[in-house]
Amino acid sequence: MTSDERPVGRVLSVNRGGSHSFSKTPVWGIRLLAGIGVEGDVHAGPTVTHRSRVARDPQQPNLRQVHLLHSELFTELTPAGFALGAGDIGENITTSGIDLLALPSGTRLHVGATAVIVITGLRTPCVQLDRFKPGLMKAMIGRDACGAVIRKSGVMGIVAAGGDVAAGDPISVELPSGPHQAMTPV
Repeated sequence: MTSDERPVGRVLSVNRGGSHSFSKTPVWGIRLLAGIGVEGDVHAGPTVTHRSRVARDPQQPNLRQVHLLHSELFTELTPAGFALGAGDIGENITTSGIDLLALPSGTRLHVGATAVIVITGLRTPCVQLDRFKPGLMKAMIGRDACGAVIRKSGVMGIVAAGGDVAAGDPISVELPSGPHQAMTPV
């Protein structure tokens, strides 16, 4: 662990999906493959695998190999009538204790014993959220005190170092050197 790295959270659930369905199934463990993503997941690969992105340019790099979502969002959305659980909105890793949305682009998340995920940007809420639960897309978009849009549907990353990840594993944060680069949608 480097001086810039500190343990801040845990893996609450790991989830995988082998087909282009919206939700992913919680599983006992997943294997992250460097430069690829989650072994056996439909979104794994060095180039884009999300259907809309493949249609535009199948050779673009896959900056969305792993989707991470903070479980605290489930609690936030419950009063609005949305009962969500791990994997429901397609995330591979459901976290606890980390403010994922506040991290700068390029942050390295050390997950479990060996895996490292580099945060590439924000997941953009899309119409699939409303197909899953009507009104969910609007609930996933907020505004900060200055009126700027807050996209709450998690962050995306690439796998820099592979390894096995399971529920209960620690997550440590290594911030990038240099100025904070706010995440943008990828």
